[in-house]
Amino acid sequence: MRISTFWYCLKQGIINICRNILFSLASMATISACIFLFCLFFAIVANVQNVTQVAQSTVGITVFFADDLPEERILSIGDEIRSWGEVREMEYVSAEEAWESFKSEYFKGVEDLAEGFADDNPLAGSASFTIFLNDIGDQDQVVSRLQLIDGVRKVNYSNSAVAGLSSTAKIVGLLSAVIIGVLLAVAVFLISNTISVAAAFRRQENEIMRLIGATNYMIRAPFVVEGVLLGLFGAMIPLGGMYVLYQKAVLFINERYQVITGIFAPLPLQEIFPYMTGVAMSLGVGIGFLVSFFTIHKHLKV
Repeated sequence: MRISTFWYCLKQGIINICRNILFSLASMATISACIFLFCLFFAIVANVQNVTQVAQSTVGITVFFADDLPEERILSIGDEIRSWGEVREMEYVSAEEAWESFKSEYFKGVEDLAEGFADDNPLAGSASFTIFLNDIGDQDQVVSRLQLIDGVRKVNYSNSAVAGLSSTAKIVGLLSAVIIGVLLAVAVFLISNTISVAAAFRRQENEIMRLIGATNYMIRAPFVVEGVLLGLFGAMIPLGGMYVLYQKAVLFINERYQVITGIFAPLPLQEIFPYMTGVAMSLGVGIGFLVSFFTIHKHLKV
């Protein structure tokens, strides 16, 4: 494409936007609302997934065994559990290790008291496995299987926290998809109407251009540029707002909720904003291009 052709298409696209300013502003506002909500839900889902991943690496299932179960049988059960597809890793703590850990924590400075137990380990039946899963949403299923194993005395796990994290991620994802889908449909409708009005305004001019030999490309390009500009502006506005809003939200959470952020810190802006920007810009420009291209193709059969 020659530079002069590019500037001509850009100029005509801007003229079309200014000529139909009300439709153009409505289109940009709808795209902006759609992309702002997308960015908002993107940030929420990314942080919920981050919390879930942290939980998957730190929240485990602890399995205790019957007091009279031999260690060989316990290790055999461990090999069986380790082969399950849901299991990411396991940690084994023998009764002796549990007692040594207990002594170092609760008899610190008074080790002589612990010596009174001699070879009589009061935690003889405390051998256990701590199990970490690939997907924390599989916890209930894994716990049910563990409870059916002969020799398993008790299974400790955090049911409510895990269920809450898993269900929150799914609900937020579904809700965001529905709302964004509705707004996308409205944006498509408004951009299509904007391009149609612009085509109607320039119908006579387009017919003259066709008669003097202008190609389909030259006639249609300004309208496609118009759609792309509407999508571009509609994406840039919410991205700028989201950049400021997310920074302030992270700062507020870090200052007011230090107990929570000590465990689950919000994702830094620089980690999610590049991905957010790429998807939002592609979404805005893509909608503008596709809608304007197909709309003008239908209206300019002159």
